Amino acid sequence: MKLRTKILICAIGWLVLVSGLHAYLNVNWAAVLNDYRPIAQRKITVAYLPVTCQLTCPVTDYISKYSENGELFLPRMFQGFPEMKEALISNKVQAAFIVAPMAIELVAQGVPIKVVYLGHRYGSAVVVRKNGPIKTVADLRGKTVAIPSRFSDERLILFRAMKVSGMKPGDIKMVEMAPPDVSGALAAGAIDAFSMGEPFPSQAEMAGYGRVLFQARDYWPDYMSCILVVRQDLIDQRPEVVQTLVDGIARSGLWLDKGKPQRDDAADFVGRFYYHQKPALLRWALTKPMDRVTYSPLAPRKADFDMVRDLMMETGILKKKLDFSQYTDTRFSDNASIQTAWKYEIGSGVAR
Repeated sequence: MKLRTKILICAIGWLVLVSGLHAYLNVNWAAVLNDYRPIAQRKITVAYLPVTCQLTCPVTDYISKYSENGELFLPRMFQGFPEMKEALISNKVQAAFIVAPMAIELVAQGVPIKVVYLGHRYGSAVVVRKNGPIKTVADLRGKTVAIPSRFSDERLILFRAMKVSGMKPGDIKMVEMAPPDVSGALAAGAIDAFSMGEPFPSQAEMAGYGRVLFQARDYWPDYMSCILVVRQDLIDQRPEVVQTLVDGIARSGLWLDKGKPQRDDAADFVGRFYYHQKPALLRWALTKPMDRVTYSPLAPRKADFDMVRDLMMETGILKKKLDFSQYTDTRFSDNASIQTAWKYEIGSGVAR
Protein backbone atom coordinates (compact mmCIF):
# COMPACT_ATOMS: atom_id res chain seq x y z
CA MET A 1 0.00 0.00 0.00
CA LYS A 2 1.36 3.38 -0.97
CA LEU A 3 2.26 5.89 1.73
CA ARG A 4 -0.23 8.41 0.35
CA THR A 5 -3.04 5.85 0.61
CA LYS A 6 -2.06 4.95 4.17
CA ILE A 7 -2.08 8.63 5.16
CA LEU A 8 -5.50 9.09 3.54
CA ILE A 9 -6.95 6.08 5.37
CA CYS A 10 -5.52 7.28 8.69
CA ALA A 11 -6.92 10.77 8.10
CA ILE A 12 -10.37 9.39 7.30
CA GLY A 13 -10.24 7.11 10.34
CA TRP A 14 -9.22 9.99 12.57
CA LEU A 15 -12.03 12.15 11.18
CA VAL A 16 -14.58 9.40 11.81
CA LEU A 17 -13.27 8.88 15.36
CA VAL A 18 -13.38 12.61 16.20
CA SER A 19 -16.84 13.00 14.66
CA GLY A 20 -18.09 9.99 16.59
CA LEU A 21 -16.70 11.28 19.86
CA HIS A 22 -18.24 14.71 19.19
CA ALA A 23 -21.63 13.15 18.49
CA TYR A 24 -21.38 10.98 21.60
CA LEU A 25 -20.26 13.77 23.94
CA ASN A 26 -21.99 16.88 22.62
CA VAL A 27 -25.22 15.86 20.91
CA ASN A 28 -28.30 15.60 23.12
CA TRP A 29 -29.58 12.34 21.68
CA ALA A 30 -32.54 12.26 24.05
CA ALA A 31 -33.75 15.53 22.54
CA VAL A 32 -33.07 14.38 18.97
CA LEU A 33 -34.91 11.08 19.40
CA ASN A 34 -37.74 12.80 21.27
CA ASP A 35 -38.79 14.60 18.07
CA TYR A 36 -39.54 11.22 16.46
CA ARG A 37 -41.85 10.02 19.21
CA PRO A 38 -45.64 10.26 18.84
CA ILE A 39 -46.81 13.63 20.19
CA ALA A 40 -48.65 12.01 23.08
CA GLN A 41 -45.43 10.31 24.23
CA ARG A 42 -42.94 13.14 23.78
CA LYS A 43 -41.07 14.64 26.70
CA ILE A 44 -41.59 18.36 26.99
CA THR A 45 -38.60 20.66 26.72
CA VAL A 46 -38.11 23.08 29.61
CA ALA A 47 -35.88 26.13 29.21
CA TYR A 48 -33.72 27.44 32.04
CA LEU A 49 -30.84 29.81 32.81
CA PRO A 50 -27.86 29.00 35.07
CA VAL A 51 -29.31 30.89 38.05
CA THR A 52 -30.55 29.71 41.45
CA CYS A 53 -34.16 30.80 40.86
CA GLN A 54 -34.28 28.09 38.20
CA LEU A 55 -32.34 25.46 40.14
CA THR A 56 -35.36 23.20 40.61
CA CYS A 57 -35.27 22.46 36.87
CA PRO A 58 -31.90 20.64 36.83
CA VAL A 59 -32.50 19.21 40.32
CA THR A 60 -35.74 17.60 39.12
CA ASP A 61 -34.04 16.29 36.00
CA TYR A 62 -31.14 14.81 37.96
CA ILE A 63 -33.16 13.18 40.74
CA SER A 64 -36.02 11.94 38.55
CA LYS A 65 -33.57 9.94 36.42
CA TYR A 66 -33.14 7.69 39.44
CA SER A 67 -36.89 7.30 39.93
CA GLU A 68 -39.06 4.47 38.67
CA ASN A 69 -40.54 6.56 35.84
CA GLY A 70 -37.24 8.13 34.78
CA GLU A 71 -36.68 11.69 33.58
CA LEU A 72 -39.74 13.92 33.62
CA PHE A 73 -38.75 16.36 30.89
CA LEU A 74 -35.85 17.53 28.73
CA PRO A 75 -34.04 20.55 30.20
CA ARG A 76 -32.40 23.02 27.83
CA MET A 77 -30.08 25.73 29.08
CA PHE A 78 -30.02 29.26 27.67
CA GLN A 79 -27.72 32.18 28.49
CA GLY A 80 -30.25 35.01 28.30
CA PHE A 81 -33.95 35.78 28.42
CA PRO A 82 -34.34 37.11 24.84
CA GLU A 83 -33.34 33.78 23.28
CA MET A 84 -35.47 31.86 25.76
CA LYS A 85 -38.50 34.04 25.00
CA GLU A 86 -38.20 33.44 21.26
CA ALA A 87 -37.85 29.67 21.78
CA LEU A 88 -41.02 29.67 23.88
CA ILE A 89 -42.99 31.70 21.34
CA SER A 90 -41.87 29.46 18.46
CA ASN A 91 -42.68 26.27 20.42
CA LYS A 92 -39.07 25.09 20.41
CA VAL A 93 -39.57 24.78 24.16
CA GLN A 94 -42.95 24.09 25.75
CA ALA A 95 -42.18 25.43 29.22
CA ALA A 96 -39.68 27.90 30.59
CA PHE A 97 -38.46 29.60 33.74
CA ILE A 98 -38.67 33.31 32.97
CA VAL A 99 -39.06 36.48 35.02
CA ALA A 100 -42.58 37.39 36.12
CA PRO A 101 -42.88 40.76 34.32
CA MET A 102 -41.84 39.11 31.05
CA ALA A 103 -44.57 36.49 31.46
CA ILE A 104 -47.21 39.17 32.07
CA GLU A 105 -46.03 41.22 29.09
CA LEU A 106 -46.03 38.17 26.79
CA VAL A 107 -49.64 37.44 27.74
CA ALA A 108 -50.50 41.11 27.12
CA GLN A 109 -49.01 40.66 23.63
CA GLY A 110 -51.22 37.64 23.01
CA VAL A 111 -48.66 34.89 23.54
CA PRO A 112 -50.61 31.83 24.81
CA ILE A 113 -48.79 30.92 28.04
CA LYS A 114 -49.76 30.57 31.70
CA VAL A 115 -47.82 30.88 34.94
CA VAL A 116 -48.09 27.58 36.84
CA TYR A 117 -45.42 27.84 39.57
CA LEU A 118 -42.60 29.95 41.01
CA GLY A 119 -38.85 29.37 40.84
CA HIS A 120 -37.89 30.48 44.35
CA ARG A 121 -38.14 33.45 46.69
CA TYR A 122 -35.47 36.05 47.47
CA GLY A 123 -32.06 35.44 45.89
CA SER A 124 -31.64 38.71 43.97
CA ALA A 125 -29.38 41.58 44.98
CA VAL A 126 -27.84 44.82 43.82
CA VAL A 127 -24.04 44.51 43.78
CA VAL A 128 -21.43 47.28 43.54
CA ARG A 129 -17.62 47.28 43.49
CA LYS A 130 -16.25 46.35 46.88
CA ASN A 131 -13.96 49.33 47.33
CA GLY A 132 -15.93 51.74 45.18
CA PRO A 133 -17.67 54.97 46.18
CA ILE A 134 -21.24 53.63 46.17
CA LYS A 135 -22.38 53.17 49.76
CA THR A 136 -26.11 53.91 49.54
CA VAL A 137 -28.89 53.65 46.96
CA ALA A 138 -28.69 57.42 46.48
CA ASP A 139 -25.06 57.01 45.38
CA LEU A 140 -26.32 55.13 42.30
CA ARG A 141 -27.55 58.43 40.83
CA GLY A 142 -25.95 58.91 37.42
CA LYS A 143 -24.43 55.39 37.45
CA THR A 144 -24.81 52.50 35.02
CA VAL A 145 -26.55 49.42 36.44
CA ALA A 146 -26.97 46.12 34.56
CA ILE A 147 -30.27 44.24 34.69
CA PRO A 148 -31.19 40.90 33.05
CA SER A 149 -34.11 42.40 31.11
CA ARG A 150 -36.32 45.46 31.12
CA PHE A 151 -39.06 42.92 31.87
CA SER A 152 -37.49 41.64 35.08
CA ASP A 153 -38.14 41.86 38.79
CA GLU A 154 -34.51 42.92 39.20
CA ARG A 155 -35.38 46.12 37.31
CA LEU A 156 -38.49 46.68 39.42
CA ILE A 157 -36.61 46.24 42.69
CA LEU A 158 -34.32 49.07 41.64
CA PHE A 159 -37.32 51.34 41.17
CA ARG A 160 -38.68 50.40 44.59
CA ALA A 161 -35.34 51.24 46.21
CA MET A 162 -35.01 54.47 44.21
CA LYS A 163 -38.47 55.60 45.25
CA VAL A 164 -37.63 55.13 48.94
CA SER A 165 -34.44 57.15 48.41
CA GLY A 166 -36.29 60.01 46.70
CA MET A 167 -34.84 59.30 43.25
CA LYS A 168 -36.58 59.57 39.88
CA PRO A 169 -36.71 56.76 37.25
CA GLY A 170 -34.19 58.49 34.98
CA ASP A 171 -31.60 58.95 37.72
CA ILE A 172 -30.00 55.58 36.93
CA LYS A 173 -28.93 54.30 33.52
CA MET A 174 -30.09 50.69 33.23
CA VAL A 175 -28.58 48.40 30.60
CA GLU A 176 -29.70 44.87 29.73
CA MET A 177 -27.03 42.21 30.08
CA ALA A 178 -27.01 38.40 30.08
CA PRO A 179 -26.65 37.19 33.70
CA PRO A 180 -23.37 35.27 33.14
CA ASP A 181 -21.71 38.47 31.87
CA VAL A 182 -22.40 40.87 34.72
CA SER A 183 -19.67 39.88 37.18
CA GLY A 184 -16.95 40.27 34.58
CA ALA A 185 -18.40 43.60 33.48
CA LEU A 186 -18.38 44.87 37.08
CA ALA A 187 -14.78 43.75 37.61
CA ALA A 188 -13.71 45.46 34.37
CA GLY A 189 -15.45 48.70 35.30
CA ALA A 190 -17.84 48.51 32.33
CA ILE A 191 -20.76 48.95 34.74
CA ASP A 192 -21.03 50.50 38.19
CA ALA A 193 -23.43 47.92 39.63
CA PHE A 194 -25.78 45.13 38.69
CA SER A 195 -29.18 43.95 39.86
CA MET A 196 -29.23 40.22 39.33
CA GLY A 197 -30.26 36.87 40.72
CA GLU A 198 -27.92 34.38 42.35
CA PRO A 199 -25.31 33.02 41.93
CA PHE A 200 -23.88 36.14 40.28
CA PRO A 201 -23.94 38.31 43.42
CA SER A 202 -22.12 35.47 45.16
CA GLN A 203 -19.64 35.25 42.28
CA ALA A 204 -18.67 38.90 42.72
CA GLU A 205 -18.42 38.44 46.49
CA MET A 206 -16.27 35.32 46.27
CA ALA A 207 -13.91 36.92 43.75
CA GLY A 208 -13.35 39.81 46.14
CA TYR A 209 -14.36 42.69 43.86
CA GLY A 210 -18.10 42.83 44.59
CA ARG A 211 -20.17 43.87 47.59
CA VAL A 212 -23.93 43.50 48.07
CA LEU A 213 -25.44 46.97 48.39
CA PHE A 214 -28.82 45.52 49.31
CA GLN A 215 -30.81 42.31 49.02
CA ALA A 216 -34.15 42.35 47.21
CA ARG A 217 -35.94 41.35 50.41
CA ASP A 218 -34.80 44.65 51.99
CA TYR A 219 -37.28 46.50 49.77
CA TRP A 220 -39.65 43.72 48.71
CA PRO A 221 -40.96 41.27 51.35
CA ASP A 222 -41.57 37.77 49.92
CA TYR A 223 -39.73 38.81 46.77
CA MET A 224 -40.09 36.44 43.82
CA SER A 225 -38.07 36.46 40.63
CA CYS A 226 -38.34 33.62 38.12
CA ILE A 227 -41.56 31.76 37.51
CA LEU A 228 -42.48 28.66 35.52
CA VAL A 229 -44.66 29.22 32.47
CA VAL A 230 -46.20 26.60 30.17
CA ARG A 231 -47.68 26.99 26.71
CA GLN A 232 -51.48 26.96 26.66
CA ASP A 233 -51.64 24.29 23.96
CA LEU A 234 -49.75 21.90 26.23
CA ILE A 235 -52.11 22.69 29.11
CA ASP A 236 -55.12 22.02 26.88
CA GLN A 237 -53.82 18.86 25.23
CA ARG A 238 -51.74 17.22 27.99
CA PRO A 239 -52.69 18.62 31.41
CA GLU A 240 -51.42 15.46 33.13
CA VAL A 241 -47.92 16.18 31.78
CA VAL A 242 -48.05 19.73 33.13
CA GLN A 243 -49.13 18.37 36.51
CA THR A 244 -46.24 15.90 36.54
CA LEU A 245 -43.85 18.74 35.74
CA VAL A 246 -45.17 20.97 38.51
CA ASP A 247 -45.19 18.06 40.97
CA GLY A 248 -41.54 17.36 40.19
CA ILE A 249 -40.53 21.02 40.58
CA ALA A 250 -42.47 21.29 43.85
CA ARG A 251 -40.84 18.14 45.25
CA SER A 252 -37.40 19.45 44.28
CA GLY A 253 -38.09 22.69 46.13
CA LEU A 254 -39.07 20.82 49.27
CA TRP A 255 -35.99 18.59 48.94
CA LEU A 256 -33.70 21.63 48.62
CA ASP A 257 -35.25 23.17 51.72
CA LYS A 258 -34.64 20.06 53.84
CA GLY A 259 -31.19 21.24 54.86
CA LYS A 260 -27.57 21.98 54.08
CA PRO A 261 -26.60 18.44 52.92
CA GLN A 262 -29.20 18.60 50.15
CA ARG A 263 -28.04 22.04 49.04
CA ASP A 264 -24.40 21.01 49.10
CA ASP A 265 -25.22 18.00 46.93
CA ALA A 266 -27.30 20.08 44.53
CA ALA A 267 -24.45 22.60 44.23
CA ASP A 268 -22.17 19.74 43.23
CA PHE A 269 -24.23 17.99 40.56
CA VAL A 270 -25.92 21.11 39.17
CA GLY A 271 -22.64 23.01 38.97
CA ARG A 272 -20.80 20.17 37.23
CA PHE A 273 -23.47 18.67 34.97
CA TYR A 274 -25.87 21.52 34.19
CA TYR A 275 -24.65 25.06 34.88
CA HIS A 276 -20.95 24.40 34.16
CA GLN A 277 -20.10 26.53 37.19
CA LYS A 278 -17.83 25.76 40.09
CA PRO A 279 -19.83 23.90 42.77
CA ALA A 280 -18.22 26.18 45.37
CA LEU A 281 -20.02 29.14 43.80
CA LEU A 282 -23.44 27.52 43.98
CA ARG A 283 -22.69 26.28 47.48
CA TRP A 284 -21.98 29.86 48.56
CA ALA A 285 -25.21 31.13 47.00
CA LEU A 286 -27.31 28.33 48.50
CA THR A 287 -25.91 28.27 52.03
CA LYS A 288 -24.45 31.69 53.01
CA PRO A 289 -26.88 32.04 54.70
CA MET A 290 -29.37 29.23 54.19
CA ASP A 291 -32.28 31.64 53.75
CA ARG A 292 -30.48 33.58 51.03
CA VAL A 293 -32.85 31.69 48.73
CA THR A 294 -35.90 29.59 49.63
CA TYR A 295 -37.71 27.01 47.54
CA SER A 296 -41.05 26.65 49.34
CA PRO A 297 -43.87 27.60 49.33
CA LEU A 298 -43.96 28.46 45.65
CA ALA A 299 -47.62 28.52 44.63
CA PRO A 300 -48.45 31.67 42.63
CA ARG A 301 -50.22 34.25 44.83
CA LYS A 302 -52.47 36.98 43.50
CA ALA A 303 -51.06 39.68 45.79
CA ASP A 304 -47.50 39.05 44.55
CA PHE A 305 -48.46 39.27 40.89
CA ASP A 306 -50.74 42.26 41.39
CA MET A 307 -47.73 44.08 42.87
CA VAL A 308 -45.58 43.17 39.86
CA ARG A 309 -48.30 44.19 37.40
CA ASP A 310 -48.85 47.54 39.13
CA LEU A 311 -45.11 48.25 39.20
CA MET A 312 -44.90 47.43 35.50
CA MET A 313 -47.65 49.92 34.74
CA GLU A 314 -46.07 52.53 37.00
CA THR A 315 -42.70 52.19 35.25
CA GLY A 316 -44.15 52.20 31.74
CA ILE A 317 -43.58 48.65 30.50
CA LEU A 318 -47.20 47.45 30.67
CA LYS A 319 -49.97 49.35 28.92
CA LYS A 320 -53.07 47.50 30.02
CA LYS A 321 -54.16 46.10 33.35
CA LEU A 322 -54.40 42.33 33.29
CA ASP A 323 -56.21 40.26 35.88
CA PHE A 324 -54.39 37.48 37.74
CA SER A 325 -56.57 34.81 36.10
CA GLN A 326 -55.55 35.95 32.61
CA TYR A 327 -51.94 34.82 32.97
CA THR A 328 -51.99 32.15 35.70
CA ASP A 329 -53.42 28.67 36.07
CA THR A 330 -53.33 27.68 39.73
CA ARG A 331 -54.87 24.21 39.31
CA PHE A 332 -51.45 22.61 39.06
CA SER A 333 -49.91 24.33 42.08
CA ASP A 334 -53.05 23.57 44.10
CA ASN A 335 -52.64 19.87 43.35
CA ALA A 336 -48.86 20.02 43.86
CA SER A 337 -49.38 21.29 47.42
CA ILE A 338 -50.07 17.71 48.54
CA GLN A 339 -46.68 16.51 47.31
CA THR A 340 -43.76 15.71 49.59
CA ALA A 341 -40.04 16.15 49.03
CA TRP A 342 -38.21 13.68 46.82
CA LYS A 343 -37.16 10.61 48.78
CA TYR A 344 -33.61 10.70 47.55
CA GLU A 345 -30.59 9.96 49.70
CA ILE A 346 -27.41 11.57 48.46
CA GLY A 347 -25.42 9.15 46.33
CA SER A 348 -27.96 6.34 46.64
CA GLY A 349 -28.90 6.24 42.96
CA VAL A 350 -32.53 5.59 43.89
CA ALA A 351 -35.36 8.12 44.13
CA ARG A 352 -39.07 7.92 44.84
